[in-house]
Parts: sequence; structure tokens; C-alpha cells
Amino acid sequence: MNEENFKKEILNFEDEYLSPYAAKNREAKRERKIYHPFRGPYSRDRDHILYSGSFHRYIGKTQVIYFSASFDEQLSNRSIHTLQVSQIARTIGRALKLNLDLIEAIALGHDLGHAPFGHDGEEILQEICREKKIGKFFHNIHSLRIVDKLADACRGMNLTFQVRDGILSHDGEVNEKYLKPDRDKTEVDLIDYCQKKSLGEELKLVPASLEGCVVRMSDAISYVGQDFEDAIRIGILKKDELPEEVKRKLGESNTDIINSLVTDIIINSYNRDEIIYSSDIAERIFELKQFNVERIYKNPKLKAKKTKLRTSFKFLFNRFLNDINRRDEDSLIFKEWIFNRGKNKGKDYVNSNLSEQIVVDYIASMTDRYFNNAYIKYKK
Repeated sequence: MNEENFKKEILNFEDEYLSPYAAKNREAKRERKIYHPFRGPYSRDRDHILYSGSFHRYIGKTQVIYFSASFDEQLSNRSIHTLQVSQIARTIGRALKLNLDLIEAIALGHDLGHAPFGHDGEEILQEICREKKIGKFFHNIHSLRIVDKLADACRGMNLTFQVRDGILSHDGEVNEKYLKPDRDKTEVDLIDYCQKKSLGEELKLVPASLEGCVVRMSDAISYVGQDFEDAIRIGILKKDELPEEVKRKLGESNTDIINSLVTDIIINSYNRDEIIYSSDIAERIFELKQFNVERIYKNPKLKAKKTKLRTSFKFLFNRFLNDINRRDEDSLIFKEWIFNRGKNKGKDYVNSNLSEQIVVDYIASMTDRYFNNAYIKYKK
């Protein structure tokens, strides 16, 4: 049997096993055709993401509690979060007979565009972009920019539409009882969303695949209990402060919460073209999300660090912007971002992007430690 027939046999076997609502390998759409003798289209995308520089940097980007991460390495970081999203989504996807390669590719790539220092870093970059009048920064849009434009020395990863759509549509912060895929979406819809969202319009983008819906739900499942346990770990909260109805319905630990939510989704979504919670469970996860917002994300101990962080972001942004405009090739932004050996983005990148956008790209790529080291270097 030749390679092409062997590959068809493997992928056809996989597609026949899948649910009628699952994304089939034969339906994958990609801008530039590629060929591999054994891997399916979504498997190839997953591996490309896994071996990318942006994926490697997950480990140096904190999730929520960034000021403690340097001395408590058991706190969740972006790498741990991403792997947990992937595993939760795979558990749901396996039970629902969905395409696990597609699920894993979306899950592993969904946060590639996150700035250092979690959502505080994202919000500060949004403020700076608004001041510079270049369109607001959103990590899901920047994740798509990475895989489409910045990766592989600005060649892009050439991922399938289904994976790219799932990455862009992953928003796990929205309260949703159910998600039904928008199967009529096209490339035009992705472009339109990015343009309008960057200009400040309030838009909702539903994934085009059931696999994308699973990842979006799993994103929230992965962090609601984990953030609570991290807050206990650093002394912001005590375990007995968890709302009573949440404890009664979901459990008191991250493990219990994940099990409750995953089980509920599987039972209610089986053999359906949607991903759905039961009404009671949906109310409890919404309650837990709001509890986390009020007691963790808005906690004065966390917010006190944001003022200092904003000063650091603005200092580095203006420094690098000035370095580009002066063409100071001794600057880190030239040596380690634009002309980095082996990853040279070249003159086309510089000439086809605003200087402000190049600085956003660079700062968003940084790990927390790299950011701090750059600030120390230039603040002397």
C-alpha cells in the first residue's frame, strides 16, 4: 500500500468513528496545501503549535497571581492552564466522539497571544494601544496574528481554518449555558470580527465547530476552581468562604469542581449538536465566576501591583518605540525580536507594520521574567 492510500485509510477510519456532529479530517480547510504521509490535518496543526516558540513561552507567563509566581512555582501559569484546558476538552470530546486532534490543536494554541502578567498585562496593553490610536489589544486576536503572521519568521503556521477559528473564538470568560456552533462561518467573518473588535465594538463570536465549543467551555472549567485554590494558597481566601450553593452542587476542591462540570456537560450534550450545561449547574459556575471576580481579580492585594506594572509597561513601550524610530539596532527590540538569529522577521515586517504595532508584538511575546529583566536593563 502506498503512502497516500495508507493515510486515507487511517483518516477515513477516524472519520467513520466520529459523531455526525464532529469535524471530519476530510473537511479541513487550509490556505496553502501541505502533505504528510501519516498525520491528519489537525494533528499537523497541533504539532506545529506544540513546537513553536510562543508555546514554549507559556511556561514563563503567569495566569492570575503574578506577584507570587517567582517564589511559589506551584501557582498556575499559562502553560499549566493550557494543558489543563486541553485535557478537560479531550475528556469531553472523547465521550462525545469528537475530533480529538482538532480539540487539542485549538486548546494548545488558544492563549498564544497572551501578554505577560495575565489579564492585567492585557488591560494595560489595551490602554496603551488606545492612547496610541492603533486599535485595542485582545489576546485572542493576537493569538491569531501569531499563528497567521508572526510565527516562523513571519511566514505563519499555515493552520487550518477550523483551528484558527477555534483559537479566535475561545473566550472562556463569557457566561454561557450552551454553545451551538456557527457552521456557516467563513474567513470573512474572522477578518470582520478582528477589525471591529479592535475598534472597540462589543461582539460575540461563536466557534464554527463543536470542538471549538468544547474548548471554549473547557477554558472556563479549567480556571474557576484553580484560581480559587491559588487564592487560598497565597492567603487571599479561605476554603470555607466558597459560596454554599457552589459547594453543594460543584464541590469544595478544584478536582471536584472539574468533575462536576465535565460530567454535567457530557450527560447533557451527548448526541446533540451543542455543548450544554443543566440549568442548575450553569447557575453555579456563573456564581463561582462572579465570586472569583469580586474576591480574587479585584482584590486590593492584586490590584496594588497593577499601578507599578502600568508604569513599567508604558516605560518599555515608549523606550522601544523610540528605539525603532531612531533605528537603534543595539536595542533589544532589534537584536532579540526583529533581527533575532534564526527567527529574522526582516525588513518587510518593519516596513509593513506601524512601529507601535511592532512594539505591541514584542511586549506581548515576553514572559514575565524577560519583561522584568528588560525593564531593569533600561531603567538603570
